[in-house]
This record gives sequence, structure tokens and C-alpha cells, in this order.
Amino acid sequence: MWEERASRLRREITQLAAAGLGVSELHSAAIKLVERTISTEMTCWASIDPETQVISSMVSGANRIPAEYEPRLAEAEYSLEEPHTFAALARRGDTLARLSDLPGEDRWRSTRLHDIWEPLGIDEELRVMFRAGGVCWGGAGMVRSGVDFTARELEFLAAIEPAIGSATRLAMRSEAQGGTGPGRPALVLIGADGQLVGVTPDAREWQERLDAIAPGRFQVMMQIMASGSHSAETGYFRARLRDADGRWAVLQASTLIGGEEDQVAVSIEPVTGDQLIGLLLLAYDLSAREREICREVIGGHSTAEISHHLFISAHTVQDHLKSVFAKVGVRSRGELVARLRPENSDAHMDEVGRFARL
Repeated sequence: MWEERASRLRREITQLAAAGLGVSELHSAAIKLVERTISTEMTCWASIDPETQVISSMVSGANRIPAEYEPRLAEAEYSLEEPHTFAALARRGDTLARLSDLPGEDRWRSTRLHDIWEPLGIDEELRVMFRAGGVCWGGAGMVRSGVDFTARELEFLAAIEPAIGSATRLAMRSEAQGGTGPGRPALVLIGADGQLVGVTPDAREWQERLDAIAPGRFQVMMQIMASGSHSAETGYFRARLRDADGRWAVLQASTLIGGEEDQVAVSIEPVTGDQLIGLLLLAYDLSAREREICREVIGGHSTAEISHHLFISAHTVQDHLKSVFAKVGVRSRGELVARLRPENSDAHMDEVGRFARL
């Protein structure tokens, strides 16, 4: 029975991917499918930037965490002391993680458990990471009270996770190919208490865009940036995110020197096509060498120059390019550059159809 459910859900997830949904729409639909089998009191799914392991978008199930707890959850998510954070699970290559499996000492130090879930009457949590091509593209947090997540439920989620990972990768690829846009740099100053001390007019526009996805999303993202900069040895933290219109932004947070203790400055800038190339190369499941060659092609280098730069033969360069063309779905270097530069991208519905046939 469980195997049949998993097989059916994988097909349904593939159909969602073939429909060309964005990440948030995909995850919202997938939550409803998964909850036919796995019951939760609350769930939140996130896309994760594979280059930074930072959450770039989030969507909740029918029940959302109360707004007053969201800053605490964001702070815990980027604390070096917190067990089973999405970033840590992504780095380790873990797929499933239950709080109940933690040793007593680690469970005791979980801020999520003691400061968030227990006050809400919740005592069990499961995290599932969505992977494709050896890369983590997203994850889900599921919580409920009274009954722990069973071994059978874990087997079910492990069986469907690759399909969700592949679908998430395709959705992020689609979004990265059209996600650049005009805009000006913005600045936010965050106080030691996590509250916004100062916001430029352009930052206020970003706040409106993010809060259009979910009320309070901007404040939560600023809390993530502040927590990340405090946890980093250098006091510097970088992330990418998308607004409600699919536009990407690069966020950079730094602790202030000479200002009030623990204040953080966050800059927000629209991405350029070059800043999304790394994401696209991963999204097309290219090998490390294939990614190197793509960057050389984007740089306008000839086969002979690529051969010289990478210390490989011209024949090997051509073999790698043939593989790249097949994976990206193009027939020439010109088409490859256009596909990998979002500001010059073509329609990509042919890729959606190709995924559906896999």
C-alpha cells in the first residue's frame, strides 16, 4: 500500500513539474499531496540556494506558525548551536532528520523545541531534504504533537523525496532564467533586538514585494540575515531570494563596527545575469568540469583557449560540450550562452516537456 502511494505521488509530482509551476506554487501543491499520507499540525517547505545553503523562498501549509514565533524560528535556523538546521543537513548530505533521534544533550539544546514547539504544544519534528543530482534544492519541516513520525512514514518520504528534489530544481531553473530585472540598491539597519532601525525607500519596496508572498516575510528574512552575520566568524553573511514577481535579489549582511552593539546592516540589490549563472549550471546537473567549460564559453573563449586554460585536449573540450548541449537542450555555443544568461533567455517550455518524459 505504501509503495503504491509513493509511486502515485511521484507521478503526481512529475505532473506538477511538467505544468511549469514556480517553486512556491509547486511546493504548495505538493504539501497537499503529501498530507494525504503524512499528517502534520504545521509544515513549512523551503527552496534552498544550492550555492549558499540559505533559504530563498518559503511556503506554509494550511496552518502557519504564529507571527510572534517566526523571528525566533529564523534566529534558531542560523544559530551554530541549533541541531538539524536546513543548512547543516544540506552540508552533511542528510535526507531525513527527526528531533527524537537526537541524543539527549542535543535535544536539550534545541531552541526550536524548547522556545517554539513546546510553548505551542508540539513535541515532534521531522525535516526532509529535497535533493537532485547530488545537490540540495529544498527542504520541509513537519511538526505534530503526541505521535512521533514512524519508520514507515520515513520510508515513504525517502521514496518521494527525489521526485520533489527534481521538480524543485526544474522550478528554480525556470525562475533563474527570467529572474533579473531593474532596480536600485537598498539598505536596512537591524538593531540588536532584531527590529528594523532604519529602512531606505527602496528597501521599503522590497518589503512590500516579500510581504506580498506572506505577511511578515521581509522581517523574517532580515532576522535570518542578522542571525547569519552574528554566527559567521567574519561577521558577513550572503543570501539570495525571490519576490512575489519572481525577481531575484542579492542580500549581504555585515555587523557594524563603531555602532551600537550587535547592529547589522543589510544591503539588497537586484541580481545580474552573471550572479545567477552558478545556480543555473547546478540546475542543469552539469559536472564540475562541464561548469568550468560553460564559464569559458560564456567568456567568449575558443576551443583552443579553453583547452589551454583547463589543461585538457581540444577533443576533450568538444566531448564535454557535446554533453553540455544535451543536458541544456541546445545545439550551439550561441544558444548555450543565451540559455545561461537570464536576460537573454528564450522560452523554456521545451525543457518542461523533456522533464515530463524522463
